[in-house]
Amino acid sequence: MQVQLIDQRETISPLVDIQRLQRYCQQLLGLLGLSEKTLSLILLSDAQMAQYNQQFRAKTGATNVLSFPAGFPDEAFAATHNDLGDVLIAVETAAHEADEQGCSLMERLVQLSLHGLLHLIGYDHERSEEEALAMWDKEQSLLAQLFYTRRHTMPHLAVNVDHVATLRQAREAAEPDPVLAAALCELAGARGVVVHLREDRRHIQDRDVRLLRQTVKTRLNLEMAVTKEMLALAMEIKPDLVTLVPEKPQELTTEGGLDVVAQQKKIAAAVNKLRKAGMLVSLFIDAEAEQIQAAAEIGASHVELHTGHYCSAAGTAEEEKEFVVLRNAAELAAASNLLVNAGHGLDYRNTDRIAALPEIDELSIGHAIVSRAVLVGMEQAVREMLAVIQQAK
Repeated sequence: MQVQLIDQRETISPLVDIQRLQRYCQQLLGLLGLSEKTLSLILLSDAQMAQYNQQFRAKTGATNVLSFPAGFPDEAFAATHNDLGDVLIAVETAAHEADEQGCSLMERLVQLSLHGLLHLIGYDHERSEEEALAMWDKEQSLLAQLFYTRRHTMPHLAVNVDHVATLRQAREAAEPDPVLAAALCELAGARGVVVHLREDRRHIQDRDVRLLRQTVKTRLNLEMAVTKEMLALAMEIKPDLVTLVPEKPQELTTEGGLDVVAQQKKIAAAVNKLRKAGMLVSLFIDAEAEQIQAAAEIGASHVELHTGHYCSAAGTAEEEKEFVVLRNAAELAAASNLLVNAGHGLDYRNTDRIAALPEIDELSIGHAIVSRAVLVGMEQAVREMLAVIQQAK
């Protein structure tokens, strides 16, 4: 089974995760019983597609997809007995259609790939209404089989224990201890522990981070501002992952993502220093294309998408809008070879949709779990959140 995928666009925008699209098309061939066949999938700009449309169909402008069976026309395409032919897709048109339909670009590309593939094996929606309905039914059946399958692994859960320290610092006492809380989170199944060491030390203390480095068995994620003091501390402690975040003195919690575009030189220097010391580096950013692209350009290994706007959305329509923004951002980040984390404001009611996004590697959740732990205990609170993530579809 072979899918040859060629991106012929002069400007590779919007970004497409070539390997992921290739895997989807290979799965489609398998579902159609065509595992021994070869398919060529060619991504074009609208201008390039318009040229093909004019040359072979005598029509003006771009269409979303064109199919050419193997050997047609003979002088343009070489064929072997296993070749199905070529499917051409106009990516810009596909992106516009994805926005209109409220789906991701990848989903639309897969839909168009399947549509073109069905044309190659004899389906035709233009000959009659009966054949159009048959082709539509076949498309929907195959897409359901393709996208219904749950991801092979669920996202990891990393628990932020800052609010345990907040309660401790309210009395300047020794308890509750965020280090002990972190151990209970791991016992309950969390795959990581997150702490934000703020410059004003309002909750997590240096002592906590040092002890956590010695005791965390999974992965320690240190959130911190891009300052000389914090960089020096990270170089000393060497957490498994450093997440660079914006920080304002009077904010109750982090209010938005890091502006990587505006501070690219400063952040790039910090990322380079940390990665040379053997640490992975994530950037906490808003779900914006320019921030994702800047993060990839300066060498970050991860991004953590700020989910606060989705979590605080007023009403179903606004929530849906923010979810689509996050979904598209996760897809773009994965296509940019970044590992994708997500967090801020996630709770037991809104986490499932984010957890179901196949690009999400880890969810960072703190306040909701600590709040629940006050009532049912830390281990139970973590297990309940893991259940939410496991059931996400």
